[in-house]
Amino acid sequence: MNRTLKRDGGFALVSLLALAAPLFGAATALPFLAIAGVAAFLIDEGPVFELFARPRDWQAGRLYGLAAFALSAAVLSFLSMPPVTATYTMPLPSFAASVVTVGVGTLGATFAREYVDEPFLILSAFAVVGFFAALLAQLTVVALGATPLSIVAVAPVSLPTLTFHAALAALVGALTRSLLAADDRAAVAFAVGATMLVVGALSEPVHVLDVGLALGVALLLGGITYATGTASVEGMLSGVLLCLVTIVLGGPGWFALLLTFFGVGTLSTKFRYEHKADRGVAEENEGARGLGNVLGNAGVALLAVVGFAAAGDLPIGGTLFAVAFAGSLATAMGDTLSSEIGGLFDTPRLVTSGKRVPPGTDGAVTWQGELAGLVGAAAVGGLATLLLDVGQDPLLVVGIVAGGGFVGMTADSALGATVEGDVVENETVNLLATLTGALAAVVLFVLVA
Repeated sequence: MNRTLKRDGGFALVSLLALAAPLFGAATALPFLAIAGVAAFLIDEGPVFELFARPRDWQAGRLYGLAAFALSAAVLSFLSMPPVTATYTMPLPSFAASVVTVGVGTLGATFAREYVDEPFLILSAFAVVGFFAALLAQLTVVALGATPLSIVAVAPVSLPTLTFHAALAALVGALTRSLLAADDRAAVAFAVGATMLVVGALSEPVHVLDVGLALGVALLLGGITYATGTASVEGMLSGVLLCLVTIVLGGPGWFALLLTFFGVGTLSTKFRYEHKADRGVAEENEGARGLGNVLGNAGVALLAVVGFAAAGDLPIGGTLFAVAFAGSLATAMGDTLSSEIGGLFDTPRLVTSGKRVPPGTDGAVTWQGELAGLVGAAAVGGLATLLLDVGQDPLLVVGIVAGGGFVGMTADSALGATVEGDVVENETVNLLATLTGALAAVVLFVLVA
């Protein structure tokens, strides 16, 4: 066994201390704090140092990687203890999953790296091993919490809910890991823990069929996007994560609407791609979606799904979140079709002044592109009447969603003509535009519905 495997095996063993949370109670943080202190201030040589030292630790002469990981676990354990956060706490199974997913998942990725060099396969190994580790960790914590030895009782949780949480932890961990240094376990654990903290607030139980559908579709889409090159590794992971959350927290109808946008958007990007590339108006990387593209177009939709799931604890009804979801996707659909179709024509004009400009200029529109975008936004509105429970006249809903999409499209063009490139990037413009479209749809719904 090489040194890297031994080191990651050591980190995995440290992460397993989280399983004892029901037995330690409020003292769960103490072992992690002790490890962090010893690693940061006492150990600078010897077999323990050689076992846990990363390349940067050899240079610093301290086990800062181990210290940071243990400290992050200690902080997450505080968030799971009611005496510390009386209003809201992270469930103990979620705490264990957050730490163990990173520790054991990293070991799985390192083992895979011994045999393959493909980043996608290495991240897949992290996700698969992390998923099963998180699921077993949660089951262990639930079982220990029901024993007479436990200091903190753990309420029974359904297996579908634990499965969803395990998949969520594994995907968030894999995505964060792909964006950071591979051995930055502390930051990855914090990202997973923060996600589990938010999801823990959504008290609705998860149905077994929803989890089965979510995992099946997510794996299928991940394989297709990787095989066809329609998304980068980070784009694929974020898309799969978005699909998982949307199906489980929103429902199959929400997911179908989201999938329609991604499908039509991808097809429109590929449509006459070589011709658009010759004109200098094609998307980069042959249209493959990256993390920024996914979040820019669907980040607001993700927030709307989470808001819908938490609507029972909020003063805002779930219907408004459904309208915001549809409005944001109508904007994204309209903007994508407007850009991809409009880029094929030679008469673009700047939206702020009406001045004729070269194709591909930020903020430039054509009447053909605007028409295609409006049709796309209306199509999202039509699907929303069928797939989302908004409880209003179908034609009215189509008009509201299409109106929100048009406002968002116009905001995107205006931002492109004024601040894109010099102040903000395209992904930020997309995010602001979809937020504008979502809010516009909600305002229209409140005023006329």
